[in-house]
Amino acid sequence: MDDWTTSHDPAPAPRKAEGLTFLIEAARDLRTTGAIAPSGDALARLLTEPVRARPGGPLNVLEAGAGTGAVTRTLIPQLPAGSSLDVVEANPRFAERLRHLARTRPRPAGGAGGHARVRVHATRVEHLVPARRYDVIVSGLPFANFRPDVVGTIMDRYLELLRPGGTLTYFAYCGTRPARGLLASRAEARRHRAAEEVLAAYQRRYATGCWTVWANLPPAKVWHLRRPTGRQPGRTAERRRPATAGAVR
Repeated sequence: MDDWTTSHDPAPAPRKAEGLTFLIEAARDLRTTGAIAPSGDALARLLTEPVRARPGGPLNVLEAGAGTGAVTRTLIPQLPAGSSLDVVEANPRFAERLRHLARTRPRPAGGAGGHARVRVHATRVEHLVPARRYDVIVSGLPFANFRPDVVGTIMDRYLELLRPGGTLTYFAYCGTRPARGLLASRAEARRHRAAEEVLAAYQRRYATGCWTVWANLPPAKVWHLRRPTGRQPGRTAERRRPATAGAVR
């Protein structure tokens, strides 16, 4: 089910209720939720940095795997006037919270009348049929929990949905491979390693930056990838850090 909303004033959802909802859903299915707590403010700021870095004018933005909206809450007020935001979340309980969030967040950049159209899709990103390509895609999907072929399918879909020159941002928690090596079965550890290798191939080809957010719990590594406009980008390089608190190389 899709739902159109227009962002406007009043109060944000309580953080404690958000954290409790996230914990309940993680207990239901940690594999698809991917964490036991929402993303912290420092991580959300770095994930949404490409929106702030874009020159003035409306943007088309996609957020996939939005959870309870920790990143969405940071993202909406940064959208230039006239922008469109598609939020994709397969968990129906999370999707309902996101609809409430979209109705109650403050106006985006642009002041009075500067509304952004926010559409919540209760589906998987592989099944999304958008009416547009995107300038920025922000991904919160737990790639470390997916099969390698699923990771490749989603990454290919992201690149297909991006405009040439558009930016994809996503994150991965630090230390997951050693932890799985100690605690998971050999088959699970191999699956995790293979999924990371799929991501590494996209990073080598498309990445423009990689930063570690130590201020998050747990710490996370954020990647920025760009779809080429004409020529293929070179190998991954760590670029200058965006002005985001808590993010270091």
